[in-house]
Amino acid sequence: MSISTVATEMLFAIDAGDRVVAVDSMSNYPAEAPTTDLSGYQPNVEAILGFAPDLVVLSYDPGDVVAGLEAAGVATLLQGAAYTLADTYDQITALGAITGNVDEAAALVAGMQSEMAELAASVQERDEPLSYYHELDDTLYTVTSSTFIGEVYALAGLVNAADAADPDGASWGYPQLSAEYLLDADPDLIFLADTRCCSQTAVTVAERPGWETLTAVTNGTVIELDDDVASRWGPRIVHLLRVIVDSVNAIS
Repeated sequence: MSISTVATEMLFAIDAGDRVVAVDSMSNYPAEAPTTDLSGYQPNVEAILGFAPDLVVLSYDPGDVVAGLEAAGVATLLQGAAYTLADTYDQITALGAITGNVDEAAALVAGMQSEMAELAASVQERDEPLSYYHELDDTLYTVTSSTFIGEVYALAGLVNAADAADPDGASWGYPQLSAEYLLDADPDLIFLADTRCCSQTAVTVAERPGWETLTAVTNGTVIELDDDVASRWGPRIVHLLRVIVDSVNAIS
């Protein structure tokens, strides 16, 4: 059983999906995942036990859910948010070990690493690297190069326009920028990871006061991402990197 959107994707990707009896309400991928109304933010021990799982995979442990499940004799695996790409591969490997799908997990990791390397190698060489801004929401929270997402962008040879906003890591790599900061930074590309949560598009970005002058707006390089793909550290990070690389290579 998975109470984690990322674990759900990983379990199905290692061919363990046929043993997943239920997943949380936010686990919307893949389509065959047995989605329920279980909350991934406030997991309820009694509700989880109603599905009689042998194993429950969670991304965090609010209210001692893990202790409650283990007291009821249910095994748990707690896998928090990835800080690096290596964390993603380690979590897939761990799921393979605990489900017995060791070979499938190893094959998935090897395939992902190979595809990521090929995509990185396909990035066009430039005299000067392009810069980018990754938008988490419409209040201008973003990521720096020190984050998992920042590591993905680095594979495409991009420079993060937000790095100077969190030089000492006081914001844990997730600073909130000002409009003035962004207008001054003038990134070559803007990637929107808030198209669903906040209904942001290339059009709404261009309508922000002063933003119509940004290079990314005038050049048409405001990229609308799938929020889920851009926020989950599972197998679809390959798809995220492909979108990034394609966007970079489209700039002459």
